[in-house]
Amino acid sequence: MARIIKFEKNDCAPCAQVSAYLDNKGIAYETVNPFDQPDLAAKFRIRTVPTVLVLDNEEVQQRIIGFKPEELALIAL
Repeated sequence: MARIIKFEKNDCAPCAQVSAYLDNKGIAYETVNPFDQPDLAAKFRIRTVPTVLVLDNEEVQQRIIGFKPEELALIAL
């Protein structure tokens, strides 16, 4: 099963939009603040928030940067 991580920070409007979208679709995800976990952010080369990663065995299958509903919709497929 895929693991979904959403990198976000507080007071980020697009981050909140992504969360609302994923919650509305019933998609389970982990939330990570890259400033709190810089090693994990570096491992996945996170440069901006929000960034959503879909992982399979810790390998990135999909990377979505920003609030892009058309790309987020593909997670649920």
